[in-house]
Amino acid sequence: MTVDQRLIRSEVKDYVFITLGLFLYAAAFTVFLMPYEIVTGGLTGFSAIIYYATGFKIENTYMIVNIVLLAVALKILGLKFMSKTIYAIFMLSFMLKFAQELMPVDANGNFIKVLGEDQEFMSLIVGCCITGAGMATIFLNNGSMGGTDIIAASINKYRDVSLGQVLMAVDVCIIGTCMLFPQFGGYVERFHKVVFGLCTMFVECSVLDHVMNLRRQSVQFLIFSKKYEEIADAIMKERDRGITILDGHGWYTGKKVKVICLMAKRNESQSIFRIVKIIDPLAFVSQTSVIGVYGEGFEKIKVSTKDAEKLLSETYGDDGEVEEYKA
Repeated sequence: MTVDQRLIRSEVKDYVFITLGLFLYAAAFTVFLMPYEIVTGGLTGFSAIIYYATGFKIENTYMIVNIVLLAVALKILGLKFMSKTIYAIFMLSFMLKFAQELMPVDANGNFIKVLGEDQEFMSLIVGCCITGAGMATIFLNNGSMGGTDIIAASINKYRDVSLGQVLMAVDVCIIGTCMLFPQFGGYVERFHKVVFGLCTMFVECSVLDHVMNLRRQSVQFLIFSKKYEEIADAIMKERDRGITILDGHGWYTGKKVKVICLMAKRNESQSIFRIVKIIDPLAFVSQTSVIGVYGEGFEKIKVSTKDAEKLLSETYGDDGEVEEYKA
């Protein structure tokens, strides 16, 4: 397979999983959150607040605001960065519209509450677990849902503020706008909606982090065996994983031993255990869960190096030589 074919395959995979994530988000939002008029953060949440208060369709508000944000951010972030965001915006708008058309309604034209009356909090938990998983699927495949993500990315490009801090601040402001709409009732009812909205933020973010960490989670193996060469060869052949052989010394036996050390994806654990058991059933194996393994075959290091480069330049100088320390 050529490099171009791999790139095309990778892009197609990204778009397939982004579409799946958008489907989960749109379905859960429509089925579990909208019937109970539960608010949430993000541009979808803002569009929902407008819909609850005025009846203006969610997908219309979502599309109009996103088009304005895209027009502003396209010059800042570039077309390449925004291509998947543009796809996600149009696809989610369509899915929200289609999902609402499929939703059953009662005699008054309101969406049926699938979990029954007075089940707002349970519907919030179920709905936000699914929307959080959908968001994680989108982000893990290099996608974005637009809206507040565009705002956060634009601010982050010019200001030393993390994306999470910007998103959190914007979401709190969006949820807080519930207090401005008397259509939601008195101050107590509006405060009730704000509290529920903050709960949606917490549940969604928790599920989002959990799913993304599961994807990143890897395992470290330490394998003690006299047949370490056979085991190492088999693992490299079957799993194509780099292996390090460590020198060990058994304190009780007083003998030198060889220890296989390797990192692997969590879903590769069973096959590695199977290889070890077939070759040496008496091998001693230690498995440790690790979050975040970076390098070839694992995650890419995604951090800004601007501050580090500046610090190194100030410390060592542009010519690489250490400058004299000045108090």
